[in-house]
Amino acid sequence: MSAPKVSFEFFPPKTPEMEQKLWDSVRRLEPLRPDYVSVTYGAGGSTRERTHEIVRRMAAETSLEPAGHITCVAATKSEIDRVLRDYWEAGVKRIVALRGDPTAGIGAKYAPHPGGYAYASDLIAGAREIADFDISVGCYPEVHPDAPSLRSEVENLKRKFDAGATRAITQFFFYPDVYFKFFDAARAAGVTQPIVPGIMLQSNFKGLKRMADLCGTAIPSRIADLYDGLDNDPETRDLVTAHVAAELCNRLAEQGVDHFHFYTMNRAGLSLSTCRLLGIKPEVQPQ
Repeated sequence: MSAPKVSFEFFPPKTPEMEQKLWDSVRRLEPLRPDYVSVTYGAGGSTRERTHEIVRRMAAETSLEPAGHITCVAATKSEIDRVLRDYWEAGVKRIVALRGDPTAGIGAKYAPHPGGYAYASDLIAGAREIADFDISVGCYPEVHPDAPSLRSEVENLKRKFDAGATRAITQFFFYPDVYFKFFDAARAAGVTQPIVPGIMLQSNFKGLKRMADLCGTAIPSRIADLYDGLDNDPETRDLVTAHVAAELCNRLAEQGVDHFHFYTMNRAGLSLSTCRLLGIKPEVQPQ
């Protein structure tokens, strides 16, 4: 079996120390030759300018293909369109188009920005009018908190593909059957494009549980048990995290999945360890 394709997600740093950590991670992961990398916005569209700066710098200074996250939150169509044009002119041909979380935070009621793109499908259609972007979108195998049902989640995903999306990246999950149930439902609804599993590499279990609770991701009790008693043992937590992620990827790969998108938390070591367990090695050793 050949090694799978991988892609990595980074988030914009808030301090000079975090910025150094981000670029160290980028340089260490670059030799793995990922299919692409993405850079998020902060919640509610915060850190937007830092995201744009990082994406443009990645395009200029590395061999990576960066994708900038674009959301509908807190921006007009003209502001978003200007960013899209700037990306294209800077050689950034990939974006991740998302509705985005409400400015008041996850759990608050979403309201479209006056004069903005209302939903991800509108944003995708607008981006398609500007340039021939490669467009990734999000989806929730365990159903978005705002979606009433799996059927509604799948219908929304299909609207995004009908608007011109290239692939979907899932929210993180831990049960393989969750992914395959969603995948089968999407195929039954006429979705033919790739649905790439999003794999979380968060070794702080309290942080992981907080994120899981916000987005409706179920954590198996056996995984919670693996982290039990490790609050003050980050080294062992990292080993557990890489093992859990690689085990999930292998179970998905057994049924034909050949691309994984890793939420890196800007930590190269966990991504490198997990990829090594999957048989993915750097083309050249990191310096």
